[in-house]
Amino acid sequence: MRIFTGAVVATAACLCMALPAAAEKLSLREISRYLNSFETASGAFTQINDDGTISQGRILIKRPGRVRFEYQPPEDMLVVANGDTVGIIDGKSNDGPQGYPLNQTPLSIILARNVDLTRARMVTGHTSDGKTTTVRAQDPENPEYGSIDLVFTAAPTELRQWVINDSGGSRTTVILGGLEKGVTLRNDSFVIPGIGGSGQRDR
Repeated sequence: MRIFTGAVVATAACLCMALPAAAEKLSLREISRYLNSFETASGAFTQINDDGTISQGRILIKRPGRVRFEYQPPEDMLVVANGDTVGIIDGKSNDGPQGYPLNQTPLSIILARNVDLTRARMVTGHTSDGKTTTVRAQDPENPEYGSIDLVFTAAPTELRQWVINDSGGSRTTVILGGLEKGVTLRNDSFVIPGIGGSGQRDR
């Protein structure tokens, strides 16, 4: 699962775009409010994989529970979450689509219908470097599923990147190029080829 595995390579230059000179640490309530403030969004992303390779593409988000990663060539890959399942479609593999329960991945935390980072034991880290606020969150009932590091800028609050820390100790970074919120997205964009389905499971 490349989208959920990987070791982070230093990419500070990618994050320096349009960062404010200084900013106060965002509260967990403000971050939760921001994540709950939109249902749909789309934009470009850059992904840093386990082996240090870099992939790029377009992300579509439709909360709750749905996301689509469209990778640019030379990648031949599509990752789709339909509300219940994360489907990995690798055009270079002969194994066909692979499916995994969405609620067993840290990404489900920000795709929930109601994000509440103030829940007990959900946030295990909350720091600021004066320019960004980073929150590490996990499923409080199932910390063995891994965690997600969310990086935000302020004024206005914006999600800039996340890092998936999977149960095996691997990490994958996704850097966002700027999300356009409130876009119209077709439901069939979140049907997993070869698996199908379009469920919307709440957390």
